[in-house]
Amino acid sequence: MSGSHSFDPTVLREYDIRGVVGRTLGRADAEAIGRAFATIAAPDGGSDGTSDGGGKTFCVGYDGRVSSPELEAALVAGLNAGGADVIRVGLGPTPMLYYAVHSLGADGGIMVTGSHNPPDNNGFKLMLGKSSFFGASIQELGAVAGEGAYREGSGARRDDPILLRYVARVAEESAALAPLKVVWDAGNGAAGEAMALLTAELPGEHILLNERIDGTFPAHHPDPTMPENLVELIAEVRAGACDLGIAFDGDGDRIGIVDGGGEILWGDQILALLARPVLANRPGATIIADVKASQVLFDEVARLGGTPLMWKTGHSLIKAKMAETGAPLAGEMSGHIFFADRYHGYDDALYAAVRMLGVISDEGQSLAELRASLPQRVNTPELRFPCGDDVKFDTIEAVRQQLSDDGANVDAMDGVRVNTSDGWWLLRASNTQPVMVARCEAKNEDGLKRLKDDLRVRLKITGIEPPDF
Repeated sequence: MSGSHSFDPTVLREYDIRGVVGRTLGRADAEAIGRAFATIAAPDGGSDGTSDGGGKTFCVGYDGRVSSPELEAALVAGLNAGGADVIRVGLGPTPMLYYAVHSLGADGGIMVTGSHNPPDNNGFKLMLGKSSFFGASIQELGAVAGEGAYREGSGARRDDPILLRYVARVAEESAALAPLKVVWDAGNGAAGEAMALLTAELPGEHILLNERIDGTFPAHHPDPTMPENLVELIAEVRAGACDLGIAFDGDGDRIGIVDGGGEILWGDQILALLARPVLANRPGATIIADVKASQVLFDEVARLGGTPLMWKTGHSLIKAKMAETGAPLAGEMSGHIFFADRYHGYDDALYAAVRMLGVISDEGQSLAELRASLPQRVNTPELRFPCGDDVKFDTIEAVRQQLSDDGANVDAMDGVRVNTSDGWWLLRASNTQPVMVARCEAKNEDGLKRLKDDLRVRLKITGIEPPDF
């Protein structure tokens, strides 16, 4: 027993670790994460003692946030102190770290990233083997650190920057692309350099926005699911009469897309189009989407001959379900797109972008035409509003109990998804931010109003003042 460490209770989340640097997260946390992870990953699964780490080797990468280099160094020190060897793959998007683990034959990996959270946030996404390390495993990591029950060792480290090899792999999908005119916006996030390298390999004309990596995010917040963060992209697409625009979040594992008219495609619409060639080649395959997805997506997958499956929101949860079911494709409303078709089954926005260019090339229609070909519903975007981490799950449970008492048709797999004759509405607690997430979808505007009104009433009963939506 040595060096016990207690984490702030808000940072050990369901599918990754996140906090506010200098308040709930710092160097000591990063080192403890490394030591505890090396301990758990050892052959005897976390027992105390002296060891060389069993020869385990882990890849470590980091994003462009100001705090990331310091946290990465502390993480590597912790892994080495736990007897694990480390391959430092450098600065880049989170999918680059995933690619490194697969291509270098590592025993797992950790990405230092705050994803799409504000600039003063940071965190860690973890892999053990080729699978996400999440849920109860993250809680075990906290317990090992709290007891100081670390393995002791002296692991090695080496630098092996992998960005160029990662980009080359993504570019392999571009052989048959049509020469499109595309605007790309990295939002000053970690995908910027990879985006610039990738587009240089693609046919057509490519206009780059905010490709310089800058952890202060001077242009706009790096979250492509928020329409206000796509304003610059939409303006460039329209001004240049471009075929489409593509945006990435802060660590490059989430995608946003607008068509040539500047209309936003939401995550479920993106997934519906990407499913077409996959299901043409794999009839009957399972396509997974999260609980926020439109019923249109599930109906479209069935129409294409696939097997639609609704699952819980969360990149780690989706990847685990893909592995369980053998699904070749999955996606979330938040813009995570997961390909196990010709790829490794993780969320990679740069890869998904090239696959979308392939759909447009193969279909011989504009993206605007493809979007318009999908059945139309009246719906809200993903609605987010503040709700403290300490009360958000209790609020969901209170709403679920109300609905149960009223005999409503509810799917409580992840939050509450309420089905009515008008359509459906969803309320769930974010696992990454102190917010609630809602969405409503109906057949017409009158039905949408009724769904919104019902959602507002449910929130008010719990003491939450609903936002204006």
